[in-house]
Amino acid sequence: MDGNGAAAPQVDTPSTVRRLDGAEAVELAGLAAVFEELQYVLRCCEHLVATLASPAPDPVVVEALWTGALLGYARCFSGRAAVLTEADLGRLELDADATGFHAMMRKLRDHYASRHVNPREAFTIGAAQSNDGRPAGVAIVSTPRPPVDDPTVRLLGRIAYGLSGLVDARMQECQQRVSAAAGEMTAAALGRLPVVHLAGSA
Repeated sequence: MDGNGAAAPQVDTPSTVRRLDGAEAVELAGLAAVFEELQYVLRCCEHLVATLASPAPDPVVVEALWTGALLGYARCFSGRAAVLTEADLGRLELDADATGFHAMMRKLRDHYASRHVNPREAFTIGAAQSNDGRPAGVAIVSTPRPPVDDPTVRLLGRIAYGLSGLVDARMQECQQRVSAAAGEMTAAALGRLPVVHLAGSA
């Protein structure tokens, strides 16, 4: 009821979603995927900051979160998706060298995602020598690689946050274009498009 006692008009809830395959829809889907990826990177960084601040950080958790953050961040700059480029880093107006940091993150991604190299330790084999100079056994010496630190995680989080703002603005603009394109379709043309089955729908 409204203030005059009249029944308020009812807004119909759409019961069906139809898949759009136009250029604008493809672009919006790509933007949405990158935006979600950046949110994932941010969540990894948030968990990492909390984990690193604990008295005894679990190295397994640290590596898992850092690897996830690096992989997610690199995917945002996929040439196939063509959503973000290094030029976008200059639009963030950070007080740090975002481009140089970006290059370092890409190299670290390759290191942590390598199928051939242990990202945690380097191993050296040596011969243990007795006091008389003769070999007395074999020594396997491991050298831990430098772990990620808090400032690095925070800077990655700042960059991911800034890029999220850029992508979100592009999503809003693209969504308007998608809406305009859909608005030009007739009901019959819209009805011929494939149905998108929503989670939880009957």
